[in-house]
Amino acid sequence: LAKMVKEGGTGGVLGTLLVGGGGYAAYHSLYSVDGGHRAIIFHRIGGVGKEVFAEGLHFRIPWFQYPVIYDVRTKPHQIASPTGSKDLQTVNVTLRVLSRPDVVSLPKVYQQLGTDFNERVLPSIVNEVLKSVVAKFNASQLITQRPQVSLLIRKELTERARDFHIILDDVSITELSFSQQYTAAVESKQVAQQEAQRAQFIVEKAKQERQQKIVQAEGEAAAATLIGQAVAQNQGYLKLRRIKAAQTIARFMGGANNRMFLDSNALLLNLDSKEFDADLVKTYKKR
Repeated sequence: LAKMVKEGGTGGVLGTLLVGGGGYAAYHSLYSVDGGHRAIIFHRIGGVGKEVFAEGLHFRIPWFQYPVIYDVRTKPHQIASPTGSKDLQTVNVTLRVLSRPDVVSLPKVYQQLGTDFNERVLPSIVNEVLKSVVAKFNASQLITQRPQVSLLIRKELTERARDFHIILDDVSITELSFSQQYTAAVESKQVAQQEAQRAQFIVEKAKQERQQKIVQAEGEAAAATLIGQAVAQNQGYLKLRRIKAAQTIARFMGGANNRMFLDSNALLLNLDSKEFDADLVKTYKKR
């Protein structure tokens, strides 16, 4: 500096300072807002401004103003909370929440919650809403009516987050579990129900088989009665039966390799003899 004063005098020093100060002011008077972000301005004299600045390049007064930039894109948060059901069962529920700040209310968010608003608000309101909703259902209803439970949690949690200028795009139950004792009790109950259903099936099957045998016996008895009536009324039925028996015997004997000489009367093959008709008359008279 002394050298510059000797060589250029006081005017040169002032010029250098002005150029440097101007460059510094120009550099710090600009700031950029990236995509998916919004900015608000804090004034050292007036405090937080009400205007929200969109993406792009903006101006500010160095030292008097500085920007506070928020990421307004949706962010996922997974929060677990142990709670109790209506029938006093311990339930472990894990929620996946997609949240983002309300762009219009960013100045209020900064004044009331700061930049870490998600960590300050979401865990507390999620626990509060989960406990109030789960307490309305029994443990079994939490499983069978899971869509209704999820819808009710989403509705109440969305309304609760709106009080803090936070928008929830989605709320879903990712895990729903119970204590080991309750899980073992449910499994034992299911096994007992399956065994009861199996025993009922066996009983029904036995009843069906018994009914089938009764119907079969009744059918055989009716067939025997009809055969007896047919024989009593007409001897031609016996003749037809003997003819069929003769056909079966002849077919069997014809297929044999051995040659045999037997009495046709003993084998019921005497269909064209007078003894055949005489045997039928004798059998008919006995009946």
